[in-house]
Amino acid sequence: MRLREIINQDVKNAMKAKETKKRDALRLLTSTFKQIEVDERKELSDGDVIKIIQKQVKSRNDSITQYKAANRDDLVQIEVDEIAFYMPYLPAQMSDNELSLALQEIITRVQASSMKEMGKVMAVASKDLAGKADGKRINECVKKLLA
Repeated sequence: MRLREIINQDVKNAMKAKETKKRDALRLLTSTFKQIEVDERKELSDGDVIKIIQKQVKSRNDSITQYKAANRDDLVQIEVDEIAFYMPYLPAQMSDNELSLALQEIITRVQASSMKEMGKVMAVASKDLAGKADGKRINECVKKLLA
């Protein structure tokens, strides 16, 4: 079963269970999928769906930061709840140790030895670790390893 079909089924289940917050959060996702399909005239693959969900999670995290700065705890909780609804659809994130080991292997493969070659490492790492680790985490770990 494709990821998008799973999400659609979960919307139906949330409606039956009267879980309005979950239903609304997942409906927001499905409307985003439909909008992109209409705009780009293509059917979304599971990879596209994952990228969209990751973008939504990143957006929610940015909003949380802003709401905390404005002391709006009520809005922070809404964003935290939405992230919790989205996370089950994303691939499991690598632990710091796993990320470090994977980046060590990439650094060896591209024969990078200094910060000047960080771009080469990031290009490969971004492709190989897409969905498994956030770009910010990858960047910070590469800096530590090449320093």
